[in-house]
Amino acid sequence: MNTLPSVSLGLLMLAWQALLPVQAQPVTVDEFRVTLLGTGSPAPVMRRFGPGVLVQVGGKNLLIDAGRGVTQRLMQSGLRLGQVDAVFLTHLHSDHVVGLPDLWLTGWLEAGFAQRKGPFVVYGPEGTQALLDGLTQAYSWDIQARIADQNLDPNSIKSQVTRLKEGLVYELDGVKVTAFEVDHGELLKPAFGFRVDHAGRSVTVSGDTRFSENLIKHASGTDLLIHQVAAAREELLKLPAFKVILAHHTSPEEAGTVFERVKPKLAVFYHFVLLGTPNVPAVTEPEVLALAKRTYAGPMLIGEDRMAFQITTDQVISMPIAKP
Repeated sequence: MNTLPSVSLGLLMLAWQALLPVQAQPVTVDEFRVTLLGTGSPAPVMRRFGPGVLVQVGGKNLLIDAGRGVTQRLMQSGLRLGQVDAVFLTHLHSDHVVGLPDLWLTGWLEAGFAQRKGPFVVYGPEGTQALLDGLTQAYSWDIQARIADQNLDPNSIKSQVTRLKEGLVYELDGVKVTAFEVDHGELLKPAFGFRVDHAGRSVTVSGDTRFSENLIKHASGTDLLIHQVAAAREELLKLPAFKVILAHHTSPEEAGTVFERVKPKLAVFYHFVLLGTPNVPAVTEPEVLALAKRTYAGPMLIGEDRMAFQITTDQVISMPIAKP
């Protein structure tokens, strides 16, 4: 009878531990780095994964939203999944949270790419605790099986949820995160944007919103402003299905007005909702920039997945996208 070569469990674990992310561009203690992990929307396209922004500053790894593919993008950024200190959810639309169970469950493993120690820390709007409780029930078989079979720490699969209210929601070692309400529509409240400050430097992430005076107020003076955008050609604006989507988002011209009033060192578009049909092509990204330039003449970029920025005391530097 043929037998397979025996491989000890210890050797298998060593091989698993070796699957560590490559630290191509390590973050220094004093650096303020922002990485666009995902810049897409619900459309399942390979070029733009679900919304997610990684903020690395003051020795902290903070994740804003956890859309589709967030675990893969975190690995490409050079982080173990367990190194995420806290997740901040702008709102609970599925495209912003569908990657959350993957990060929560996979980050709990003992493999080199995971290794979370302690509870899964999440800051989110009303409903976030119910979401995590529901995930715990849905994945109860997996959780109990891994505790029994792999002796994983039960404390590290627990979730620690803080319900968001407008104001300072996180402060540790000089890193401050402020949540502010944005306007994603009358039936989609609350929805939040976030501003992260450290040592006189800052980034603001809009989340999903219509034109928002409150966002302008809280983003004032920020170094880097990351803002969502939505657009469709005029002939589609008469169709109810397109009107309702665009009514929940910010147009390129409106975003330009936001940028003009906030005056960041750099404005970057993300969470692209560019609608089209087989007969009417979607608005292109160069067209988004051209439309935004009608109301804003300052520096702005089309965000891409894995695009990173370094915020210094006097400028925002766009870093080359590292090879995966």
